[in-house]
Amino acid sequence: MACFPPLLTSLSRRATALSLCALAFCVITACSSTPAAPDAAKKALSGTDEQIFLGDTIEKNYDPNVIMKRGEAFFEKEEYTEAITEYNHFLDLHRTHALAPYAAFRIGESQMKRGKGFDHEPEPVHKAIEAFEKLRKDFKGSKYDGQALEKIQECHDLLAQMSFFVGEFYYRRGAYLASVSRFEQIMKLYPDKAAAPGALYFLALNYHDLGSDDWARQYLALLEKKYPGSKYSPEGATLLAKINGQTSSTLLAKGAELLAKISGRKSTTLPAKQTEAASASNTQPTLPSNNPSGLASGLIPSVTTNSLRLSSATVLGQSFVMCRLGAWC
Repeated sequence: MACFPPLLTSLSRRATALSLCALAFCVITACSSTPAAPDAAKKALSGTDEQIFLGDTIEKNYDPNVIMKRGEAFFEKEEYTEAITEYNHFLDLHRTHALAPYAAFRIGESQMKRGKGFDHEPEPVHKAIEAFEKLRKDFKGSKYDGQALEKIQECHDLLAQMSFFVGEFYYRRGAYLASVSRFEQIMKLYPDKAAAPGALYFLALNYHDLGSDDWARQYLALLEKKYPGSKYSPEGATLLAKINGQTSSTLLAKGAELLAKISGRKSTTLPAKQTEAASASNTQPTLPSNNPSGLASGLIPSVTTNSLRLSSATVLGQSFVMCRLGAWC
């Protein structure tokens, strides 16, 4: 049996122990550095290249293709605020790039998407108009110039529909003056849009409910003249017939009432007045013949017939003007 020196035996034991420690350390560090599951680190982006979001460096933040892909990814996910940020970042760094007009066009589209829906605020739609107008100004002659002009018209139509929605809401609530303000704004700013015929019809409705049928007739006549084939033409004709029927029946009732009053006065008060006049003529004292005419003129002031005459046409005209000026009398 061979014998080993004590020094060699101790060295071999130390080497074995060190090897075991190193192996254990490698196993522990390998377990602790296990990468996370790839499904938890990645996020599906509906057809876009999600790799552009992984491992970005400072150089990639300035790369036009990477910035554009990010903007497109946000746009497809309907995260329009983030998309606008990326497109603006692209324009800030690469205004002379071939895709710069496209980025400007996408900014306008993203603003329009934010403002879709009648119950939304009109501010994003106004910003969309500004973006499309800026595109046409900064990139004249680009292939997106015509599309931007069409989008501007769509934005104006959307604003008209928003005003119509709010005006109809006010009318249903009985806030007639607020409703009139909305519909008058449509006729002032968007007379060529699809909401214009309905605006005229609701203006007539509002003024009819406010008791100003003369203005209601004017708006109904304008509706028939400018938009004869609109879907509001039958409703306008029905409302006009209703207004005219009420007016004729009211005039007939007032005429009958006035005639009854006049007939009653003639039959009851006229004989009494004649009797009083006759008795007054019999008891009237006679002035002395030497009384100067100046005395009578001083006691009884001379009143001309014209000064006592009150023109009913003038009074009616004044009250009518006051009503039309907004006194709502």
